[in-house]
Amino acid sequence: MLTSLQHALRMIKAGLVLAQYDVLVPSEFADQVPPAARYISRLARRWAGRFGPQRANIADTSPGRRLALALQALGPAYIKLGQFLATRPDLIGAELAADLRYLQDRLPPFATAQAKAIIEAELGVSSDELFDEFSDPVAAASIAQVHRARIRHTDKDTEQLTHVAVKVLRPGIEQALAKDLGAFGWAARMAERHWPSMKRLEPVKLIDTLRDSMTIEMDLRLEAAAASELKENDAPRDMLRIPTIDWRRTSRRVLTAEWIDAIPIGNLEALKAANIDTGKIAADVVQVFLTQALFDGFFHADMHQGNLFVDQESQLVAVDFGIMGRLDPDTRRYLAEILLGFLSRDYQNLADIHIAAGYVPSGKSRDAFAQALRSVGEPIFGRNASEISMARLLAQLFQITDSFDMHLQPQLVLLQKTMVVVEGVARSLDPDLNIWEVSRPIVTQWMEDHMSPEARIREAAQGAASLGRTLSQLPEALRNAEAIGAMMRRDGLRLHPETAKAIAMADREQNKTVRVAVWVGAVALAVIALAAVF
Repeated sequence: MLTSLQHALRMIKAGLVLAQYDVLVPSEFADQVPPAARYISRLARRWAGRFGPQRANIADTSPGRRLALALQALGPAYIKLGQFLATRPDLIGAELAADLRYLQDRLPPFATAQAKAIIEAELGVSSDELFDEFSDPVAAASIAQVHRARIRHTDKDTEQLTHVAVKVLRPGIEQALAKDLGAFGWAARMAERHWPSMKRLEPVKLIDTLRDSMTIEMDLRLEAAAASELKENDAPRDMLRIPTIDWRRTSRRVLTAEWIDAIPIGNLEALKAANIDTGKIAADVVQVFLTQALFDGFFHADMHQGNLFVDQESQLVAVDFGIMGRLDPDTRRYLAEILLGFLSRDYQNLADIHIAAGYVPSGKSRDAFAQALRSVGEPIFGRNASEISMARLLAQLFQITDSFDMHLQPQLVLLQKTMVVVEGVARSLDPDLNIWEVSRPIVTQWMEDHMSPEARIREAAQGAASLGRTLSQLPEALRNAEAIGAMMRRDGLRLHPETAKAIAMADREQNKTVRVAVWVGAVALAVIALAAVF
């Protein structure tokens, strides 16, 4: 009861901030809501204006932009919620999702002394022993902030100083996020309980997904592992420069990595002054992302301008690996086939791909679905290169397929959201970039590597080898099964003494529920034992 009251009070406080920014019931939509809702909104605005914090200027801003400002004012959990909702235009609409992409993940830094205290508590050594120099924060976001430091090491009897980036979680961020996420979960459960129409949007599942994502971000060891895996995947190609992790100085709340001097990708003047070909970098951004998604099935899912740089050798540099996406082989094949299908304008084959993959129920009309796909693909052709958007195509595809009961995997939605950001970055470098032509070599190469006759022969050979290993184990499995069968014919099904004792106790107490539960457990153990043989 007390916990529910605490959650309710946190939601009321958030509601007052939303009212202060005129997004609880936006004035643009006031005539579309019941009078009681308008009255509550006006009352909340007055209350928030009198007692709430000073708000940012919201004159001449859209409801979506005002919502972004309100979420930023509410703090880390709300910023992450807004960023997460920006990936779900299917839930909140394309216009609002687009506005939420402007949500800035920036907060005032915390004191350097606090960062040093966290480092010492995490690593068991003072920061002065770990680093020869340690700067004030150079960047601060909702979850953590970054410091520049120098470490001393010996290379071939010569002492050298190396610059590193040290990322430190905010003090108390875990507790603060837990409280806000608890309130989100409570609000989602209340919404599903009292408004049946909300169940279709699955708010509880949405908050659970957000919680899982943020749990990963709260352990910097996982981010370090993601950077390491991405670097390992890219090593043969050398398309992307990724900082090397200093594992000795990395823990759950501290991440230390190589510092790379590079130009922010959004600083066009500096890029041009360094004689960097921005058109090539634009193409690199798109091709790096597609290569990660298709060839590796593991991609950087937060490729905005703040996380991308260009070094002195004109190589793309990426940082911040807290948000990553994964695609299984079947999903990668689906992605490659639909992109190639749109490139070739083969809509009947595209329909077959969706139905064969199980994304669209087989009972749906193939021809009707192919017609819907044509309505998505045809408007692309004949347009100027600057008007072609692969991300927009995928968004429209997902909208169309929703009417055919297509169930979208969260990772595909994350991929589409990342593609929106990637295209935005690429177009900021080269407004005339032809996304399709830049993407074609990557998609075509993947198809040749995985779908050509040679690739199918390799796949068949691997399958035969796997089958051979399974068949080689079959005689032993049959002998084990025969032995177990003989034992059961001779002695019956014998239970572990503790299990038998529990069943006897349940019988004596004549507790039907307990007896059934124990028997189910016993039978399940027997089934598992038999299944293990095979």
